[in-house]
Amino acid sequence: MLQTHWWATQFLSVAIWSIGLSLLLALVVLKLRAATLAGAFTGAVITASLMFSTVTFPYKPWQTALPPVLAVSLLAWIATRLGREKKERLGTAEKRHGRSAAQVAANLGVAAIVCFDLVQSWLIDTHWFSSATLVPVTLIAPCLAALAEAAADTVSSEIGQVLGGTPRMITTLRVVDRGTDGAISLVGTLAGVMAAGVVAGIGTWAMRGSSGVFWVSCAGGVFGLLFDSLLGATLERRGWLNNDAVNFLSTASAAGFALGLLAVLPHPGVG
Repeated sequence: MLQTHWWATQFLSVAIWSIGLSLLLALVVLKLRAATLAGAFTGAVITASLMFSTVTFPYKPWQTALPPVLAVSLLAWIATRLGREKKERLGTAEKRHGRSAAQVAANLGVAAIVCFDLVQSWLIDTHWFSSATLVPVTLIAPCLAALAEAAADTVSSEIGQVLGGTPRMITTLRVVDRGTDGAISLVGTLAGVMAAGVVAGIGTWAMRGSSGVFWVSCAGGVFGLLFDSLLGATLERRGWLNNDAVNFLSTASAAGFALGLLAVLPHPGVG
């Protein structure tokens, strides 16, 4: 609400495009039954916030975080519907009414947080990052890493259940049933890595990042994917975390890993 008010008073066209396209995305998601009404609205709010936080001038809506968010949504929708009949027989298929508000927030919330103006200002004020990494000022790699992990997690899980072969527990490599928390498969993991690359690539292109942004974002997304499986095999299996908490922490780990790389690498570049 604060972002909308500021942009509406300063640059009305930015507010109109951001809110309008976010609501349009929500309507499409509802039409496809990819999310509940609350889930679609939550997604619209987060998408608008991401768009506001990644505005550059001259303003073009497709040069914001909108394209990578669209990529995450499309990849998730395709993956959840691939082999749905088989997943229903296994009892692992996603509910037909789509994702809830909590699920959407758990997958997209971290990306919006790390892009938010106050968080960006704090990150820059820490002086952990060289000036070369601040072109444009927004540190987009952590945001893209979180989005890449969200796509990678969904794609690896959904594809792995259909095409992944024999799943194994990430902590012990023992064979387990499909859909088991913490289980991974070769095909599913490779599909997740590819999904992370797609989202990172689209985001890097949309926000005019460098090759360094792409690789840092990919690395963060893949790290978060593996961290998600580790949390699933340990804390989630013991009932200490639910799936939404695991997803939120995994996207946070992806963003944190990307931030760590930005702080350590001499000139990864984001512009």
